[in-house]
Amino acid sequence: MKRKVVFMFINGSITEPQRMEMDYGPGMMIVVGVGSYESACEEAKKLADEGVLMIELCGGFGTIGYAKVTEAVAGRLWVGAVRFDNHPGYDNASGDSRWL
Repeated sequence: MKRKVVFMFINGSITEPQRMEMDYGPGMMIVVGVGSYESACEEAKKLADEGVLMIELCGGFGTIGYAKVTEAVAGRLWVGAVRFDNHPGYDNASGDSRWL
């Protein structure tokens, strides 16, 4: 079975989750775009059901967003994060201030 890893990003213009897969031989890199923390949690649960090993969240997720996704997967996969406490794309605010 191929090793599956995920990079998930968040953008308010995304109304339905978007997904792209890249096969790199021994594994699969999956990129998922979501429009909200709620959608991120739903997609993360589906990815855990698929046997994904880990999800790395983009810097647009704040600490609360990271905690919500981590709680949603309930230890079924690893969750990591790119960290921007003051995200340059959000006028130097945390993702939490934008998505909550």
